[in-house]
Amino acid sequence: MLSLAFPGYGLWWAAPPAIAILALVTVGVRGRAGFGLGLAFGLAFFVPTLSWSGIYLGVVPWAGLAVCQALYVGLLGWGSAVLQRRAVRPLVVALAWVTQEALRDRTPYGGFPWVRVAFSQADSPFGQVAALGGAPAVTFLVALAGGFLAYAVHAAYRLATTTPPEPHRGTQVVRGSAAALAAALVGLVVPVPTEGPSARVMAVQGNVPRAGLDFNAERRQVLDNHVSVTISGVERERAAGAPTPDLVVWPENASDIDPTRNPDAAAVIQQAVEAAEAPILLGGLAEEPAPYVSNVSFLYEPGAGLVGRYAKQHPVPFAEYIPNRSFWRIISTQVDLLGTDMWAGPGPVVFRVPAASGGEVVAGPSICFEVAYDELVRANVDLGANLLVVQTNNATFGFTNESVQQLAISRIRAIEHGRSVVHVSTVGVSALILPDGTLLQPTSLFTPAALAADLPLRTERTLAGWVGAWPEYCAVFGMLALLAGSALSRRQRKELTS
Repeated sequence: MLSLAFPGYGLWWAAPPAIAILALVTVGVRGRAGFGLGLAFGLAFFVPTLSWSGIYLGVVPWAGLAVCQALYVGLLGWGSAVLQRRAVRPLVVALAWVTQEALRDRTPYGGFPWVRVAFSQADSPFGQVAALGGAPAVTFLVALAGGFLAYAVHAAYRLATTTPPEPHRGTQVVRGSAAALAAALVGLVVPVPTEGPSARVMAVQGNVPRAGLDFNAERRQVLDNHVSVTISGVERERAAGAPTPDLVVWPENASDIDPTRNPDAAAVIQQAVEAAEAPILLGGLAEEPAPYVSNVSFLYEPGAGLVGRYAKQHPVPFAEYIPNRSFWRIISTQVDLLGTDMWAGPGPVVFRVPAASGGEVVAGPSICFEVAYDELVRANVDLGANLLVVQTNNATFGFTNESVQQLAISRIRAIEHGRSVVHVSTVGVSALILPDGTLLQPTSLFTPAALAADLPLRTERTLAGWVGAWPEYCAVFGMLALLAGSALSRRQRKELTS
């Protein structure tokens, strides 16, 4: 049921009842049983939802990733069982979900913050709460609604099955149902402004010769695709009387030929820059620092060439680098299929280019999976970004739901920080996103496209931007305090009985 809430299905309202089911089955069971129930729930969720991870790599990475993530939900189930000895406790449910996500977002090897509950809510009233406390606040509220729903169902069950009848259970049913509905509607009163000075932005989806792991087997063709789609897109805009773009954005891997070492690649990129009469921010590969390579965003400007770069700070373990290679080689020699590890960049960077309106575009880049990490996106806003840029490449995931899952994350980021977002992929789904999460011109998969629109450049910080990670920290501390209190209470009872 929780899988159905995510893009691909898009039934966002399925999330609270899914969470309610896990809350109900962990009432009155031992901690070990709660762990098993949570693990079963996690497997039922992650196996289908992360199926894109095995589309070309096979079942072993898919199963390994799903099992690893499900273990965290097992911990959630254990905590719920420990703290719900006799009845559903909605606050425990909400705190447990935020704590579970906080753990798996950071561990192991930097974590995997994909398919968090918040990222299923871009189209729901819950999603607007991101402006108050980020993705953790959305997860908290969805889980709280699920907790109150479970509370109401549990009270209704007790009302129907307890002899003699317990009339107060009817009141609990009403209160639980009303609280669940109220939690669902809170987001409707959260303001999500979109006004501000604008800049003309173009996003180019150049496409690749073929889907799969060998998408870059014809690297020059991928680069040429982005050059040609840029030139044709600019010409189309001029013919329609549209203004020259202030910034053109190409996706991750648009040039996997290092333009700093290959003059021919640099020349065709500069050709596109001069034709567009605008700066181009493009995703590329840098063959440095030795012995590593870097996943990089390059900024080229008319008449100036390469003027800035950003290196991906969070390479993906087992995809862009192999952590503890000697250990994992014992398990499988296939780790050496990735012969060169990617280097982690030193920190966030923003790119500043003038806007025709007289202002300045301050673009904060995130490369691919980085958009799922709260602190990385927040760091760009802290540096003054008034436009968020997500450059990604979904060619290795074919026609799966991975691309729309990632697009939904970018929509939550737009709401969270009150910023327009340029979400551009080599193969789609690409889109321009307004600060309230509204999609402009979403593309189809594996088709060339050039998207252009005037996007608001907002500089005001949302409440989520001001409070940072503190809502999440408070939820984790609250959950740990409840667990500690429960352990102390059990110890005291044992001492009294002995």
